[in-house]
Amino acid sequence: MTIAQKRPSNTASSWLRNPKVRERLDDILTPLVTILILLVIWQLLSSLPGAELPGPIQVVQDTWILILYPFYDRGGTDKGLFWQVFASLQRVAIGYSIAAVVGISMGILVGMNKRISKGLDPVFQILRTVPPLAWVPIALAALQQNQPAALFVIFITAVWPILINTSVGVKQIPQDYNNVAQVLQLPRTEYFFKILFPAALPYIFTGLRIAIGLAWLAIIAAEIVMSGIVGIGFFIWNAYQNGQVSEIILALIYIGLVGWLLDKLMAYLQNLILPQSQRQ
Repeated sequence: MTIAQKRPSNTASSWLRNPKVRERLDDILTPLVTILILLVIWQLLSSLPGAELPGPIQVVQDTWILILYPFYDRGGTDKGLFWQVFASLQRVAIGYSIAAVVGISMGILVGMNKRISKGLDPVFQILRTVPPLAWVPIALAALQQNQPAALFVIFITAVWPILINTSVGVKQIPQDYNNVAQVLQLPRTEYFFKILFPAALPYIFTGLRIAIGLAWLAIIAAEIVMSGIVGIGFFIWNAYQNGQVSEIILALIYIGLVGWLLDKLMAYLQNLILPQSQRQ
């Protein structure tokens, strides 16, 4: 009986001594402890006299229904946060996809042609610094409709890192590769698929990963212009107009979590497609 009782503890201790297990536990517990500390600090600060923002306990109390029932649908814009986020993700997917196609195509063109690069690079550098909210009025004035204007804001925010990183990747192709292609007299299509695109792919993925985060950030600006629609941006704007600060905070948490998951998804795809030697 004594030996049988000792085996589980020995097994547990040997399991905890495993370096990989300890590293995995550390990866999980360290962020959880950090988040817990931040929540405690937030709660303490919100309890100070004159504090305007609610603490985490108050936020949970005020938004309990939204937390428990993210899938509810009462028609119109009265939907749970899952449907709000899902609608926003659909718009981001459309704007981001267009930005990826345009950004990669233009990036390759700019990277391969020095004269075009010299002419367009200052334009790109100026336009990429314009914040998403600044594009809202011009998008509405030019397109006259909310949905196309919102998609344009997402597109114009996400296209620059893809375009610039792709052009840099094309310019960084080793000259030896180009010399081999000339010696072998490779056709343009074969040169593109066997030399240019594989060599530039790490830079393209870097641009795509940056762009997905920017596209998700732009959704607030994009959906503010769209009155009476389902979407996390309009949800925040509507909550602000109604003075529901706790709902705004909860929506911001959702936005942060979804943005984090999108970044992890892009990192996973990058590791899945790129060889180990090409990962940046």
